[in-house]
Amino acid sequence: MSEPNYAGNIIVNLASLPDFLRKPILKKRMEEFFTMSLPERQVIINNALEAGPTIPFPNFSKLFATWLDILATISEEKRNMMFSTYISEITKNPQKLVSFNLDGILEIFLSLEKSKQDAISGTIRSIVLSLPEEDKKRLFLVMPQSAKARLGI
Repeated sequence: MSEPNYAGNIIVNLASLPDFLRKPILKKRMEEFFTMSLPERQVIINNALEAGPTIPFPNFSKLFATWLDILATISEEKRNMMFSTYISEITKNPQKLVSFNLDGILEIFLSLEKSKQDAISGTIRSIVLSLPEEDKKRLFLVMPQSAKARLGI
């Protein structure tokens, strides 16, 4: 019997909120994430990876844009912690990324201000380039070429 996906349920609910409510709630939840242990963060990320594709893309895109906007404005250390956890989980289970609308996700990323894109892509590039070769290969199998090009990897 599997555990309920509480984080996934929160993500689904956040996606349907209006902007003025979604951003402060998401920011608070993200701050909680940074205080968790690694195993707790991994559970949250896995739940998010399961819930993401179940959210209608118009709602998901608003949530994802808000998430990226917050990530671009927090410290490099916290951004690294968030993306490292995601990338680690994706390299363990690359198929989890396949069910996402990756082209749509890249479009959302490209809609950010250039400075925010640069902050996020710099963090992701640094993490990916430091991965063991086998993990890079698994990640690159599911990562669109357009995303690799934009990230400079």
